[in-house]
Amino acid sequence: MSKSIKRVQAAAEAAGLAIEVKRMGESTRTAEEAASQCGCSVAQIVKSLIFRGEQSQKLYLFLVSGSRQLDTAKASALVGETLKRADPRHIRDVTGFAIGGVSPLGQPDEVARFGDESLAGFDLVWAAAGAHDAVFSAEPGALFTAAGVQKADIAV
Repeated sequence: MSKSIKRVQAAAEAAGLAIEVKRMGESTRTAEEAASQCGCSVAQIVKSLIFRGEQSQKLYLFLVSGSRQLDTAKASALVGETLKRADPRHIRDVTGFAIGGVSPLGQPDEVARFGDESLAGFDLVWAAAGAHDAVFSAEPGALFTAAGVQKADIAV
């Protein structure tokens, strides 16, 4: 088992969130791939999007439904600075996760986390678990609490 997956499991356990990481055997990098592998709607997939602050260079994690897009104007207003896409190498260096496996759980303290309120409308959502083919399911409110996510209106 990969170091990243172990970190996700340890973070869930430390937060009191019971999860079962599933290795799907095929890629779950995109919301469409993940939904197909998980047997759920694209809307139930949690996209973990990382942006950097243009002024601070700080990384921000935004959790958005697979059927929605991050509204960067709303997200920028929320964090108080203009946001730019973060470089994949920088994301891996700071978070320890590669694009396609970025998990809401196990993020370093310096990465601020926000989740779109639309995810709360589902009984169950699926999120990346630290590898391109690893996922877990959780109740959205419990996931947000375990991941230290602030709920906000950030998607369209």
